[in-house]
Amino acid sequence: MGEARRKALAVRRGSGDEPAEAQVVDTLGGRMHVRWDEGAAATPHGQLVFFAEFLAATGVFERWVSECPLAYRSGNAPDKRDVLGTLMLGLLAGQRRYAHITALRGDAVAAQALGMARVVSEDALRRALERVDEASSAAWMRPSLMHSVREALDRPWVLDIDASIKPLYGRQEGAEIGYNPSKPMRPSHVLHTFLVSNLRLVLDVQVSSGKQHTSGHAKAALGRLLDELGQRRPALVRGDSGYGNEGILLTLEERKQPYLLRLRQTKNVQRLVAQQFARQDWSRADSQGCQMVEAQLQLHGWSKKRRVVIVRQRIRGGIARERRIDGRQLRLDLAGPSVHEGDRLWEYAVLVTDVAYPLESIGQLYRDRADAENAFDELKNQWGLGGFTTRDINRCQTVARACALVYNWWSWYCRAAHPTGRLEAITSRPLLLAAVGKAASHANQTTLYLTPLHGRADVLRKLLANIGEALQHVKAAAEQFRDLDRWGCLLRYISDRIAPVIGPPKPTPGLQAAG
Repeated sequence: MGEARRKALAVRRGSGDEPAEAQVVDTLGGRMHVRWDEGAAATPHGQLVFFAEFLAATGVFERWVSECPLAYRSGNAPDKRDVLGTLMLGLLAGQRRYAHITALRGDAVAAQALGMARVVSEDALRRALERVDEASSAAWMRPSLMHSVREALDRPWVLDIDASIKPLYGRQEGAEIGYNPSKPMRPSHVLHTFLVSNLRLVLDVQVSSGKQHTSGHAKAALGRLLDELGQRRPALVRGDSGYGNEGILLTLEERKQPYLLRLRQTKNVQRLVAQQFARQDWSRADSQGCQMVEAQLQLHGWSKKRRVVIVRQRIRGGIARERRIDGRQLRLDLAGPSVHEGDRLWEYAVLVTDVAYPLESIGQLYRDRADAENAFDELKNQWGLGGFTTRDINRCQTVARACALVYNWWSWYCRAAHPTGRLEAITSRPLLLAAVGKAASHANQTTLYLTPLHGRADVLRKLLANIGEALQHVKAAAEQFRDLDRWGCLLRYISDRIAPVIGPPKPTPGLQAAG
């Protein structure tokens, strides 16, 4: 073999004792010389080091790892810290499948920042989670979720409950055909999520089979959660039409828990609405153009009469109604601003509640649920809550709760950086996580060189300064009190700097709750 041929082969393979020659690439901007450096310590998530400092100062990651029931007998098995760190890295990177873990295998900088020996493979992660049984997983994950939120629940807050559909495409346990509006007849899982709407924090996630989409399958989890909260219960439990039924109402009333739930538009509910529309005592239209009136209602199957509030809003623009013909073909019926001269079009909703708030406040409280819907959507589409699917439902449950836990940590991290407003994952992760980082070690000292991938370096410095102040407060307090709960200290510090949370309004004097 000739000398020139050996050199060309060395360039193609990138092997040999001597460094490979640069590869010449003619680009649109001119000629570039490319060299491969597979041994360099680099990461695309350079700002993870600041989040790692956040976890180290508060001790939540160490607590989560130490309480994990995962155990191995083989000396060649990965450490559980490496397993959980890999899972957290995948969630922070916005991944949704185990196969995507391969993209993190070469990130030695992130592994070092989290105290990991290495990033494990997708198969190692999948097999490790299989070793944690259902009971052990619940006993480990549910207290971790509660610990990530509890210290911030000393102010009035609202608990939102919702069921999200997770479509499935294989042979998974619990993959049954149930309610699936986006993909009818597609097997699915159901994610019953309990959210602190004021702060966008998750208290628990329950994964059920596709046919268990109704609120009755979340009733036990709701009751258990309220019992665990004790004196930190929400000022109000809020839910959509899927939760306005006797089972959920009794669960809340037995615990004297105030609620505001929407009713389905059944025949009896529609009959009530028809009777109330002729009344002349509708409230004045608020800033959103909504009018309200209250009544008493006892539906079939209810044990007693309850207070209901009818909310109506006039439709002023054009109307488009989409419907399916024979279950397949879509048809769109359009109507102008007015169907007939003098007609009025109304959109209405019927709410059931046991609180004594004024009508205007009740209407606004339910409209505020739109912000909670944004959080549910963010969890499902930007945090992979509906991802990491396996054949057994137990691992899906474990990862769903792990996703909620990392979501809570990241939410507090973003709140420390920007206390006056929320930062969603679609903007916060590129801003506070993405940066090209290259590590260099010399004399037992590691230096990380960061290059942000966005043009908001000035904003970034202010956010990181806010995070540094929060962590410095925790460190200073921990020096004075050795037994201090550092995580609770941080949550109280951030809560004091968050803009005042608007809780439910005070009851009107003299107005008694119905029922």
